[in-house]
Amino acid sequence: MSKKPTEKPTEKPTDPKAAFRERVHADMLDSFDEELEEELDDDRLAALLDHASDHPDEKSLSRSVYFKELFRLQRELVKLQDWISATGAKAVVLFEGRDSAGKGGAIKRITQRLNPRVCRVVALPAPSEREKGQWYFQRYAPHLPARGELVLFDRSWYNRAGVERVMGFATPDEVEEFYRSVPEFERMLVRSGITVIKYWFSITDEQQHFRFLMRIHDPLKQWKLSPMDLQSRVRWEDYTRAKEDMFERTHIPEARWWVIDGNDKKRARLNCISHLLSQFPYGDIAHADVELPDRKHTPGYKREDIPEAMYVPDRY
Repeated sequence: MSKKPTEKPTEKPTDPKAAFRERVHADMLDSFDEELEEELDDDRLAALLDHASDHPDEKSLSRSVYFKELFRLQRELVKLQDWISATGAKAVVLFEGRDSAGKGGAIKRITQRLNPRVCRVVALPAPSEREKGQWYFQRYAPHLPARGELVLFDRSWYNRAGVERVMGFATPDEVEEFYRSVPEFERMLVRSGITVIKYWFSITDEQQHFRFLMRIHDPLKQWKLSPMDLQSRVRWEDYTRAKEDMFERTHIPEARWWVIDGNDKKRARLNCISHLLSQFPYGDIAHADVELPDRKHTPGYKREDIPEAMYVPDRY
């Protein structure tokens, strides 16, 4: 009796160009996922994902898990926001890491459904000439949280330990003074009642190379590439040494560093949000029932017609 020939497992393409095209395709799917996050409301997407297991593509299952977990965690973030607002807590979260490591994507998912009056993002530009003459931490201090605020720094005062050191924008003496000052600065913040959380998004050399290529070839992402980003590729090892020194000298019990593996963007986002939530003793906050009041009607009021020329053309 003849045996049925066994099927060989599908092998990944060994041709580098084919492998690159496959990764480009996967990255495009991730981009589509991001559009889904923005455009579809929770209920519609949840209903769609309930049938994801019927899809022949097994990757859709991991996509469904990602979205379901993301929305679950974002609901918890809303609870955290309510708790911070109700208790008057103050927190600052620093997002650091190599260019293209996924800091912005994580910040976007954290803030996506939150009130910007409670949770705000700080992304400072290069210092002005006046700011260069100030105490180094002075331009960051105005952005620190007040009672009932959560502030996310998309890059922070650690610029001095990273890009300013590597690119020569700060002298060795200035970098050394930063290392002496920053532990005391952060201890002062903690003593004043501010929770300080520091995240470092870590990616491999190969992963950063791939993401930079994607930005070069994608016209929607080219704006993300600056001359400074390109230099970060050239000076990969310099940035590595700077990061190692930074961890050694600024990892303190009051404000420790947390490293997030950023090679898988979706896992990195979920892991970051989950860990951020674990840093607060938040709970449900009771809210008064909201009732929509009746609209007042004024006798004789007539709504004026808007001229047709004022309307945006109805093209879709």
